[in-house]
Amino acid sequence: MRGGGRHLDEDDIRVRARGGSRPRTRIRPKHENARVGMVLTVDRGRYRCLVDGRQVSAMKARELGRGRIVVGDRVALVGDLSGVPDTLARIVRVEERSSVLRRTADDTDPVERVIVANADQLVIVCALADPEPQPRFIDRCLVAAYDAGLEPLLCLTKADLAGPEELLAGYAALDLRAVVTDHRGDLTELRGLLEGRASVLVGSSGVGKSTLVNRIVPEAERAVGRVNPVTGRGRHTSTSAVALPLDEGWIIDTPGVRSFGLAHIAPDDVVAGFPDLEEAVEECPPGCPHAEGADGCALDAWLDAGRLGPARVGSLRRLLAGRAGEEEAVTG
Repeated sequence: MRGGGRHLDEDDIRVRARGGSRPRTRIRPKHENARVGMVLTVDRGRYRCLVDGRQVSAMKARELGRGRIVVGDRVALVGDLSGVPDTLARIVRVEERSSVLRRTADDTDPVERVIVANADQLVIVCALADPEPQPRFIDRCLVAAYDAGLEPLLCLTKADLAGPEELLAGYAALDLRAVVTDHRGDLTELRGLLEGRASVLVGSSGVGKSTLVNRIVPEAERAVGRVNPVTGRGRHTSTSAVALPLDEGWIIDTPGVRSFGLAHIAPDDVVAGFPDLEEAVEECPPGCPHAEGADGCALDAWLDAGRLGPARVGSLRRLLAGRAGEEEAVTG
């Protein structure tokens, strides 16, 4: 340098590495001392977990990436596990799931939504009146239950307004357990079917699902809504899923839905959700679309012979057509 100053070379200059000098690694810490808990609720990136009998608030560790954590998940946690208000633990691992119940917004939506993990029973709640029964919704839930490996249970509410005989007759060919309730009747039978199980309750808005939960688990205090007399639809009252303890089991209440899309389920698995049609389907030619009038479709022949119920065949065909985008999304 001029003026007698010291000459600088590259050894005199420190180059700062962008983003810090610590090299990135794909190796994640094992957290051997983490405690395992169950996710009870999820609310805007915060998870309420049951750990060693205490409810702990937690957030997801950055190393877990964008994978979703849902109610029912078994998770490993570190940090403050005291459960004291304003403390926060960290979820560092999601344990392997025994089952996953999924749905899509409609039958053509490619994005599947995980509803709950690790349940073993799907309770399909359907009103017998106010709103009117929705057998197509029941069919969709049955397909989703079989696909997820869950045992289905049909729970019919509001029996004080209408009888269950006609609706149950449509499922007589299935080995489907069903229980009938009203707003004041005894729930001993239903409780017996829930005890010791991890049961997820699914139903359309207004069918009385939250009312059932409040009667079975009074401390739940789930919000209850009414059916709109103009539209015949219920108002969404439960806004998030929640797991509630019941006699060494769990009831997982979910928000009411108006659709249960099956876009994530392959056509052959949709057909498998109709075991009462299995014998007829086995007579169909390979690649049969099972549509009305399809060349060689045995469903038509069995219908003509009176060996199948038209409602069940129609439901299967509507589901398959909806997945192909041939019909508008069906909510019932």
